[in-house]
Amino acid sequence: MNILFILIDTLRADHLGCYGYPKPTSPNIDRLAEEGTLFERCFAPGIPTTPAHTTLYTGQHPLTHNIVCHGGSADLDRRTPVLPELLQQAGYTTAAVDNLYDIKPWLARGYEFYINPSFRHRARLLVTCEELNARAIPWLHTHAREKFFLFIHYWEPHTPYLPPKRYRKFWDARDPFDPAVKTLEPIKQTPFWGMWGDTWFQKLGPVTDADYIVSLYDGEIRHVDEGVARLLEALEKTGAADDTLVILTADHGEVMTRNGIFFDHHGLYEENVRVPLILRLPGRLPAGRRVSQIVQHLDFAPTLLRLAGAPVPESMEGKDFWDLATGADERSLWERVVCCENTWQAKWAVRTDQYKFILSRFPDRYGTPMRELYDLRDDPGESRNIAETATQTAGDLERWLEEWIAAGLARTGRTEDPLRAQSITLGRRWDDWLRRQQAVTQTHSPPP
Repeated sequence: MNILFILIDTLRADHLGCYGYPKPTSPNIDRLAEEGTLFERCFAPGIPTTPAHTTLYTGQHPLTHNIVCHGGSADLDRRTPVLPELLQQAGYTTAAVDNLYDIKPWLARGYEFYINPSFRHRARLLVTCEELNARAIPWLHTHAREKFFLFIHYWEPHTPYLPPKRYRKFWDARDPFDPAVKTLEPIKQTPFWGMWGDTWFQKLGPVTDADYIVSLYDGEIRHVDEGVARLLEALEKTGAADDTLVILTADHGEVMTRNGIFFDHHGLYEENVRVPLILRLPGRLPAGRRVSQIVQHLDFAPTLLRLAGAPVPESMEGKDFWDLATGADERSLWERVVCCENTWQAKWAVRTDQYKFILSRFPDRYGTPMRELYDLRDDPGESRNIAETATQTAGDLERWLEEWIAAGLARTGRTEDPLRAQSITLGRRWDDWLRRQQAVTQTHSPPP
């Protein structure tokens, strides 16, 4: 059995047609879901990119592998086994079409072929699905008769959302430049305006409507959906498709305008931590199956290793979800998922079937409450924080979360919560931005 692992950066599950989105953003991914198994509730326990990918590769929770920041100073223990390395030892020809080695070296461990076509871009995340496919497809044709593991990392729909014009077709409302519309005004009070105001937004024109920006995100999904189609067509042409497990997922999602967060992937809300998971393996997975039980990123490595007939290291904490995928076993693997972030803000969350409790270690720049509780059955959009009214539930979940963190630290021989031990990384830009804003204000202030 071969493995084709497709990871689409920043892809929200709920913006795909197969997950109920009403706009036609993903016809080809939807077709893949019809041909295989779709998991309705797959979660990223660590966001954004570096923690998520480390979790996928190690089969460990971020609390265990200790990578909780994007661009942080912590390194993965070299003794920690990673998925590509283990598959290589099991006789797989391993390849990645990716550029995460630029971020952390362990994200390239175990690959015989590491192909990075993004060097021609000043910002590596601007590499297109066409450029990635131009490297991946020839590799597939060359190695289709070998037992292979091919990982491809598409960057659409990461910011900046600049889809080709042919995909900018999800906006049919009012004039996006109408000065009477003020929905983009709040971003000007954040460093994201400094990051995007003179670059990305300038390319779009004088946009005033935040929903227009969301439509461009949808256009980026439609763009990468075509890239996925071209890759799968190439797999068919090699003759290896019937013996290849295709797995499609994301490292995290994207928040559009919630609580002052604009077009970025921080905040432990559903749109950020719930990711798609679709698998296809002809003859071994039923077509059109949907799984409602919870799975998470740390389950991927042990599942793939067992499928490949390779031993699963004891260090891996994830659980094999293959029987859920096939329908051989309907029992839930997880009653609760713990998520964390430490890049723009430092927060933990525990999610159950009904509730999500979010605990901040430090105040964030948005003025969000330090404790948030949402009843996901009554409020799936997480719009009503009930932490101060449902005090018993909030207290119980907070105690459970703190005990879970303490137990995890004890297992690893550490004593300090990594969200306290490792300061936020990109979030420091906010303080730098504030200092620049204050300097400008002082410069232009009239003399006393």
